[in-house]
Amino acid sequence: MSIFLNILLSISFLTSHPITGQANMSVLVKNLTTGEVIESYRPEHVVPPASVMKLLTTGAALETLGPDFRFPTTLEYSGTIENGVLKGNLYVHGSCDPSLGWQGKTAFFNQWIKAVKSAGIQRIEGGIVADMTMLDGEAQNPAWLCEDAGNYYAPGIFALNYYGNTMNIVLKSGEPGSIATVVKTEPQVEDVYFINHIRCDKISYDGAFVSGLPYSRERYLTGVVPSNLGTFGVKGDLPNPGLLLARHFTSRLREAGIEVKRDATYEADYNPLAPARTELYIHYSEPLSELIKETNVNSNNLYAEAIFRYLGTRYTLPGSIHNSQDLLRDYWRRRGVEMQSAIIKDGCGLAPQDAVSAKAFVQLLTIMARSSNKDAWMASLPTSGLTGTLKTLCPGTALEGRIHAKSGTIAGTKNFAGYIDMPNGETWVFAILINSAPGKAKKIQTVIQDYLLDVCGANR
Repeated sequence: MSIFLNILLSISFLTSHPITGQANMSVLVKNLTTGEVIESYRPEHVVPPASVMKLLTTGAALETLGPDFRFPTTLEYSGTIENGVLKGNLYVHGSCDPSLGWQGKTAFFNQWIKAVKSAGIQRIEGGIVADMTMLDGEAQNPAWLCEDAGNYYAPGIFALNYYGNTMNIVLKSGEPGSIATVVKTEPQVEDVYFINHIRCDKISYDGAFVSGLPYSRERYLTGVVPSNLGTFGVKGDLPNPGLLLARHFTSRLREAGIEVKRDATYEADYNPLAPARTELYIHYSEPLSELIKETNVNSNNLYAEAIFRYLGTRYTLPGSIHNSQDLLRDYWRRRGVEMQSAIIKDGCGLAPQDAVSAKAFVQLLTIMARSSNKDAWMASLPTSGLTGTLKTLCPGTALEGRIHAKSGTIAGTKNFAGYIDMPNGETWVFAILINSAPGKAKKIQTVIQDYLLDVCGANR
């Protein structure tokens, strides 16, 4: 393993470097053990945090809900059960669980079917209804860029999320100049309609894009792909994941010998005067500690936004994006984090209007390091050179395995905020936010890595 650099670069390395010198920047490095400020540059200056924004969301969720919290998804029925016949509908009532069907894992249907059979239901005269009314109908955050809408990394967020709210669109490329053919979707979506303009050309990269809006059957396919490639996949969002879940549940029930008379439907509008239902079964997600680990280690936008939206329901129902924004700001302000100038538009950092200072992140990280939930919090952060989105940061250096942080990356932007385990046993807390730099994120990261190695080496 290499040693720290021997020359002192300090903050001037970032402020004078050709890549980062003219960037929009906010930096704070602090000794968590002693309280000493190690490095500081415009620490109160707010900048877009990109995915570092997830720290605000996951930290607030962990502190308010606890590491053992599990998202419930409830099976409920209307009407009555008489002689094995449900004279009404069977509802799947969602509460923002992001993990249902994640990575195609649908074994939970077996427990649901078992619960239906245990209730004595052999026939359903109504249908399966996806109840998505815990959230309002604004599934797509209006602060997100139009070019992101419909892409796999920016799916709509619903009270019922399923299959990662993502589908793989399988296409087949042909001769140069031809239009690629849509073969199928995985999972199969019955009523989606593709307006396809993906051209095949003599290139070596995948330049295909998917766009569309929640609930809409239309998905636009644009861009260019390599010619004569055969079949390949392009990921896009699911227009209505709750409805797809209800359809899959209907099919599984019928396969199990339970007759379901009507086709699956969904409800999206909250009705406080809706007739009472009878609870049949509650499915629980994995504990929140595991969900935030997926959120932070792999920078999962769906998980972050679903948690963000659920937090908003603690203010009022149906939950709204505005409620979630207010809760996140108010929560951290009450905990002593300086949020006066912060701008919160979402919970994952996709919104370019998001703006948070390095000082605010260091304050948040300090609070979490002293929290009773510290162990779950630290376990949720990727480790430099080893795991998740930090795997390429400082591998083979003296800082490999010593940084536990969240990264944030967009064009011209590379941000990090987290902790450094120093060789002398002390812990540092830091936030380095660099935006609008004239270089690719990989080059910005190299500059940040050199800076961290030098500062840690000079102060160990």
